This record gives sequence, C-alpha cells and structure tokens, in this order.
Amino acid sequence: MKTTLLSLALVTGLGAQAVAQSLNICVEGAYPPFSFTTESGSVAGFDIDIANALCDQLGYDCTLVKTGWDGIIPALLERKCDAIVASMAITPERKQVVDFSMKYYNTPARFVGREGMTMDDLKDAVVGVQRGTVHHDYMRGEHPRVDIKLYGSQDEAFLDLAAGRIDAVMGESIASATGFLDTDSGEGFAFFGPPISIPKYHGIGAGIAVRQGEEDLRNAFSHAIGELRANGTYQKINQKYFDFDIFGG
Repeated sequence: MKTTLLSLALVTGLGAQAVAQSLNICVEGAYPPFSFTTESGSVAGFDIDIANALCDQLGYDCTLVKTGWDGIIPALLERKCDAIVASMAITPERKQVVDFSMKYYNTPARFVGREGMTMDDLKDAVVGVQRGTVHHDYMRGEHPRVDIKLYGSQDEAFLDLAAGRIDAVMGESIASATGFLDTDSGEGFAFFGPPISIPKYHGIGAGIAVRQGEEDLRNAFSHAIGELRANGTYQKINQKYFDFDIFGG
C-alpha cells in the first residue's frame, strides 16, 4: 500500500483542477470479497483494488484507512478520511449527510438460510443483519415483525448462522455467496426467496462517498470510474473476483 501523499493536479472531463489536499480513503476490511483483512493485517478485495485504481487514475498516492462500518461516515465527516470506498449504497437517506460519485457496481440483496428454507419461514425466524446497512433498513421497513439480530459486520452474522444461533442472514448477494455459501462453513445453506433491489432501501448502486460541498472530488471520482471502465482496468479487477460484470444496469 502506498503511504506517501502528493498534492497533484487532478484532471477530469470538466477540465484541469488543482486539488490541494491529501487523500485518505476509508475502507472496511470485513466484507469479503469486496473488502477483507488478510492474515498479515493488510486489506484486500474488490473495493480495495478499485480504490487503488481510482487513485492511480487521478494521479494520487492514497492511504487506505481501515474503519469499522458503524464509524465510517462519522470518520468522513470528522475529516479522518476524504472518501469512503466500502460498497456503500447510494440512498436518499445517506445523500442527506454525504455526497456520492456515480455508482461503481450494483447487485441485489438476498436471504441466506438452511437449505429448504422459504420466505414463509421468516415469520418464525431470527434474521441476522449488519447494523446501519441498507439491509437493516429493508428489514425494518418490509419485515417489521421479524425478529432481527444486529451485527457489526456481515462476517459476524454468518458465524452465528453457521453456529445455529440465528436462522437466516439478509445481505448483499455476492458477499453472501463468496464470503459464506462458497466456503466450508456454508455447507448446508443456500439462498432463499428472490433477489431484492428496492431503490428506497437499496439505492442505485454502490458509490464513492465524499463530504457534501466537495463537488470537484465527487466529479473527479465519477470521471475516473468512467475512465477505468473505458480503458479496461475495471474489467480486469472485476474478473479477478467475479465471473460476470457486477457494474449492473
């Protein structure tokens, strides 16, 4: 990971603009395959590779700041970092607090439970969900009578699911598949119910969050995402983790 920070000219499709600031990027490190912590303590994953590629495209050396999900927006607002690259869905509620680039991917949510479980079983189930996520909002809004248990990370929810302490988990479909179902711990479990993507809860995809009023940085990230798509860098990162294009429609 690069640690030297440079204040360089930031070139976007809107023209050349000098941005005299250091870029610290908040990442989570607990959301595989998008962001996870390796045995050595470093962070890796799709989000991490995208963050580094965006910084390279913009001409910056960036420091990635591992931050717990519950504190990631406060860290941005308190200027502990300058942007968030952490699979954060672009939702109307969050846009009241932070601003977003264009999306850099968009995938649906799914329920995971024991093989054979159906949506009819939810009424008697305890469902694990990561606190403060769009999935938490969805459960409160669409299934208010279902007993939910909140977790600091999706990994913690899946640990309890595998141990039989909860009956199901609601979360992002790819993270659920690669982070749990495709592992040894996921044996005997499966998706149930349809893919779910309701804009008022799940937004319009994951974007790069920045502080409100920092339009130059927001626009620079949006332009850089387009450039990564155009020059093939995005596709190379995508293929490293997935066998389909997760950018979405």
